[in-house]
Amino acid sequence: MSIVVFGSINMDLVARAAHLPQPGETLIGHSFATTPGGKGANQAVACVRMGVPTRMVGRVGCDVFGDALLKNLEVNNIDYSYVIRAPQSSSGVALIEVNDQGENHIIVIPGANGKIDAADLARLDEALAGARILLLQLEIPLKIVSAAADMAHRRGIRVILDPAPACQLPDALGANVDILTPNKSEASVLVGFPVTDRASIEAAAQVLLGRGFRHVIIKLGGQGVYTAVMGKGHFVPAISVPVVDTVAAGDAFNATLAAALYEAKPLNQAIEWGLAGGALAVTKVGAQEAMPSRDAVLKLLSQTKKMKIQE
Repeated sequence: MSIVVFGSINMDLVARAAHLPQPGETLIGHSFATTPGGKGANQAVACVRMGVPTRMVGRVGCDVFGDALLKNLEVNNIDYSYVIRAPQSSSGVALIEVNDQGENHIIVIPGANGKIDAADLARLDEALAGARILLLQLEIPLKIVSAAADMAHRRGIRVILDPAPACQLPDALGANVDILTPNKSEASVLVGFPVTDRASIEAAAQVLLGRGFRHVIIKLGGQGVYTAVMGKGHFVPAISVPVVDTVAAGDAFNATLAAALYEAKPLNQAIEWGLAGGALAVTKVGAQEAMPSRDAVLKLLSQTKKMKIQE
């Protein structure tokens, strides 16, 4: 049994400065790093660190980044036998700016990720054999994401969709997605109105449930999440930690949530795992480097539980 991740594999080019630039502004930064990323690959790394056998389906380019990205999947013990090289294409790249408060701006150039097509769906069909969960994101073509969700749903495999970067989703997608996990800005795009406060968060969740998504979890950063199912919802507070870098915190949440569900944990407990995973990710710099281990997640959950008892 395994988790299958179908999605992007990028090289992240990360520049850090005191603050994020305004339009037309040139800044002198204080550090730069080139690190493996992509929402799909980030989630795959996090799943493995949670102790779950994980298969990655996707593409890299025929360039030096492609070589490094495949090596990185191997080093992280991810089954990448369903990842191919896209001919005459660069690997996906993410240009990331991070300020001293850990906030970020990200521009993604899809490269090979944007070339994913029906041939990749055929490989996904093989990879899904014995899978319990399929993790999807939107850094690959939307029509392929929709087809993948339908394929997994027909097999009875739980589908978790991270709708990032956000775009309008086809009506049929909701029926094939078990859990949708937008953040506030992504939820705003999906529902067509600003999602900023308690009332608009609750309203957005109801709109998305009305479109067929069985469970909606709106990620609220330092405020935790709002989880809604069958017309009812509630807020779950975040775990308070010092924030160093918010890059890939959402990926850590989704992967840790998926790992708990893979182990047949109840959904409420899985959300707690996801919050712990996301919290640990923001305490470290980078994307995949910040994906937490299983031991770290369980330790933080135990500490949080003890604090609640003392209160």
